[in-house]
Amino acid sequence: MRFLCPLSAVLGLVLAPTLFCHGPKALTLSGDYPLTHDPSIAREGGTYYVFATALSAKEGQFPMRCSSDLLAWKRCGSVFDQIPAWIHAASPKTEVLWAPDISHFKDKYHLYYAYSAFGVNTSGIALATNETLDPKSPKYHWNDEGLVLKSTEADNFNAIDPNIVFDDKGQPWLSFGSFWSGIKMRRIDAATGKLAAADSQLYALASRAKPESAAPAKPGLPPDWEAIEAPFIVRHGDFYYLFVSFDLCCRGTRSSYRTMVGRSHKVTGPYVDAEGKPLLEGGGTQLLTPNSRWIGPGGESVLQRPEGDIIVFHAYDAITGKPALQISTLTWEDGWPHATMGTTGESK
Repeated sequence: MRFLCPLSAVLGLVLAPTLFCHGPKALTLSGDYPLTHDPSIAREGGTYYVFATALSAKEGQFPMRCSSDLLAWKRCGSVFDQIPAWIHAASPKTEVLWAPDISHFKDKYHLYYAYSAFGVNTSGIALATNETLDPKSPKYHWNDEGLVLKSTEADNFNAIDPNIVFDDKGQPWLSFGSFWSGIKMRRIDAATGKLAAADSQLYALASRAKPESAAPAKPGLPPDWEAIEAPFIVRHGDFYYLFVSFDLCCRGTRSSYRTMVGRSHKVTGPYVDAEGKPLLEGGGTQLLTPNSRWIGPGGESVLQRPEGDIIVFHAYDAITGKPALQISTLTWEDGWPHATMGTTGESK
């Protein structure tokens, strides 16, 4: 079967006619795309904005990268100059805020993000809002909306890696999770951006299955076999698609991240992979495969556009181990998404 690939998605143009091609295309990026981790993408007007986890506090919290064509990128500010004081008080070991997720509803942009420390689940998800993403606009100002959800040592989940999805009625839902018992979901009140009082259920979406020969956990850390995180859900056709990252990020050339996907007729699940295996039982169909140039693809974000869907993610330089932004067109065949890894570029 041939894929229907929009020319605009391949060339990074705003509007263009469509043509047939033989599958997804990796875009060739330039400018300030290296050292990008956990990218989340949005478009306002003719500009694309990517928000990312800072690699150090010197970058500010959630450095922003901008592009008019998806190909040439430049730095264009950050969300916070420093970590909000209330997060420092709640989580003193937090050095950098994590995993931004950008969405737009109720006439403003919502940036959900996480605070935590490596290897613990004493974590939280918070929210910042803005009327615009354009730093040059007089309306540009990030408002700290505070805590949305937290987890403690007593919980069997980890409140990081947030993502907002809207169901077929326009109702927002928050998926999140990392290690422990996997990916969870809570209903969101659209008016406040916080948890909905009308539905306090914690929905389970995906988890890893413990192998028979599981290695013991390292002291103070969850076991590696629990490694599932970075959920991102989109609705396409009759299904909701849950993208997740399996295995380990942030290990340089030893990073083993894999981007996986499953689907469900309901936003709250159950999600299954292409073989019908439930994601709650360790299922998942692999979407992105490492190559000799880039390894560990994960931390994904999907942007659905009239001219063609794209997926952004980070991958690690196979030689230096440093992360960089990657972008692929996202094509659909027989009800499943397809993307690809690039073979060029540098991480600096």
